[in-house]
Amino acid sequence: MVNRLAHATSPYLLQHKDNPVDWREWGDDAFAEAKRRDVPVLLSIGYAACHWCHVMAHESFEDDVTAAQMNEGFVNVKVDREERPDVDAVYMSATQALTGQGGWPMTVFLTHEGKPFYAGTYFPPVPAHGRPSFRQLLSAIGDTWATRREEVEGAGSRIAEAVGRRTLPSGGAAPDAATLAAAVRAMARDEDAEHHGFGGAPKFPPSMNLEALLRHAARRRLEDAEAAAAAPSAEAPDVDLTAVDDTGPVALGLAARTLTTMARSGMYDQVAGGFARYAVDRAWVVPHFEKMLYDNALLARVYLHWWRLTGEPTGARVALETCDWMLADLLTPAGGLASSLDADTPVRDEHGHVRGVEGYTYAWTPQLLVEALGADDGAWAAQLCRVTPAGTFEHGTSTLQLDRDVHADAAQAARWRDVRERLRTARAARPQPGRDDKVVAAWNGLAIAALAETGALLDRPDLVAAAERAADLLLAVHLVEETGPGGRPRVRLRRVSRDGAAGAPAGVLEDYGDVAEGLLALHAVTGETSWLTVAGRLLDTVLDEFGDGSGGFYDTPADGTDAAVAAVGRPSDPTDNAYPGGWSAAAHALLTYAALTGSGRHRAAAEAALGVVGAVGPQAPRAVGWGLAAAEALLDGPREVAVAGPDDDPLRAALHAVALAATAPGAVVSAGPPDAEDAPLLAGRPLMAGSAAAYVCRQFVCAAPTTSVEVLAASLGAVRAAAVSVDGGLPSA
Repeated sequence: MVNRLAHATSPYLLQHKDNPVDWREWGDDAFAEAKRRDVPVLLSIGYAACHWCHVMAHESFEDDVTAAQMNEGFVNVKVDREERPDVDAVYMSATQALTGQGGWPMTVFLTHEGKPFYAGTYFPPVPAHGRPSFRQLLSAIGDTWATRREEVEGAGSRIAEAVGRRTLPSGGAAPDAATLAAAVRAMARDEDAEHHGFGGAPKFPPSMNLEALLRHAARRRLEDAEAAAAAPSAEAPDVDLTAVDDTGPVALGLAARTLTTMARSGMYDQVAGGFARYAVDRAWVVPHFEKMLYDNALLARVYLHWWRLTGEPTGARVALETCDWMLADLLTPAGGLASSLDADTPVRDEHGHVRGVEGYTYAWTPQLLVEALGADDGAWAAQLCRVTPAGTFEHGTSTLQLDRDVHADAAQAARWRDVRERLRTARAARPQPGRDDKVVAAWNGLAIAALAETGALLDRPDLVAAAERAADLLLAVHLVEETGPGGRPRVRLRRVSRDGAAGAPAGVLEDYGDVAEGLLALHAVTGETSWLTVAGRLLDTVLDEFGDGSGGFYDTPADGTDAAVAAVGRPSDPTDNAYPGGWSAAAHALLTYAALTGSGRHRAAAEAALGVVGAVGPQAPRAVGWGLAAAEALLDGPREVAVAGPDDDPLRAALHAVALAATAPGAVVSAGPPDAEDAPLLAGRPLMAGSAAAYVCRQFVCAAPTTSVEVLAASLGAVRAAAVSVDGGLPSA
């Protein structure tokens, strides 16, 4: 017998369709039923790859006695946080306000209006670690609801009021150079000097802060080069690149140390590529084994940009391996990218029962390596990958870490490639973790940008083609044409799809910002103006439906906030989490679109949104990494690069390749036929003496057009483009 979740589109909800709990999906009908029965709502929030969500489900939601207690005393609502980030955000704020911490699974008890009066995370089946059992909690909540209703409803109103009046600074000026330098110094103070990265355990990959650091280093390098070029040779400034107060080298050092360490760590899948969500320890040895699309999209891009800035081969290698992993393990038949791989692997025990074992697919012992590789290669791989008899993980097993840069020596690198391929084959024969195959619009937008840029810069047209297919799916399935107020046409996004069919949840701000970001990256790489046009329509919806009237944004559209969510407060958060928050995602895309089109409205909105980064960045830079990255682009640019020439012109291809290799944070690129009216940067840009040409304008001042790849490279800091010729193409990784 199945419950109401049998009709859900979310794989996480479908995991609970056979529970004896009478689960409902989030919606007005659940609150109406709670009011009719005069019982509270029990809200349980999690996601498919969450280990402790599975544990609580097995212990409590699959238990008949616990389920009967839940069904008798509550209306039970199950939410996939990845489908409904707005619901998750509001009740996570309440949980943190009540308990001082948050996480998943999240368990919240609500009034009939949706106001939270009690909240927590995981509850065990028996009292443990200072926590009551889940059944004890249910009994206590039920008794309190029945005998002290006035207190319950008063508490719900007070909590909702407290959450709703939370304020964060906004409306100030966008960050200036001093503010961005202060943010870099704050990150430097927070570095783990021994193991790199920031903070202690658990340690998350700081992808957005790394992007901001690379952009800061690139901007400072360009400023030094431009100052030197502008000064008479006899008065050329003596730039001390080791000076403590020079935040360019500081930023690059921070980024390089963390990127190098993560690439060799147990958090990176040394066999198949791709990163786990985080490491449970300071030294990056043991990952929490779930692998998320958003992490890998962001990290592929930042590793690519590290290579683009420095030529570090690890950057190109990891970017390619990560993109290849995304397509190998997350690509769906419809052309989108699935959300995640589970942390647990289903394994059948000696009694025939299937249980989830974390890391089972990925861990090794010395003996397992010998069985897969033979004695010589097995011993060599154990030494290289720090696989010890005692183990670095659980039950004598080890994660794989690279003991050294094996790729620096040609013979060692060739041996490792052969060993790696054989390990991949051996591992494929093991049970594999489950996959959450829903397509999330925002995370696919991030993946589109990573695939498109990596494919273009590292000569992998198949990656660009994959990005285009994913974008086609978003436009065909997630994009909805509507008629807005006054009969004006507008577009809306659906948050998720599965098997090529859109789910019911409406897109939130991060969906609009990240999808626009991906489409703008595709426009830069392919020159197709259709991507630019759709991005502009999405960003118009952002300005029309999400603005808060004070320069910031709400996470939900004006007409798209549920009554229960609104009872607590329309969500609005300028900070980032594991992926860009909606506020910074929108600011990022608005800034790029404004530079490509000359739209003052979009640029003004981006500058206003970045005001919060100026206020928060110097004190808490890790909370606004994507905003800091956008602020670096704002300070550097816009650097508008138009490459005009016939489609089959080798010089246009070479100039376009140089433009894409730009390290200048404020650079945006349009390439296409001369005088193209549907690409604003190309309008009025003719050929030069019958030849393709590049037109560069910086901060609204234009330089003379050029047909020289060398001149263009120098103006954009395109150091990886030094070997470009009119035969086309960037140097290989």
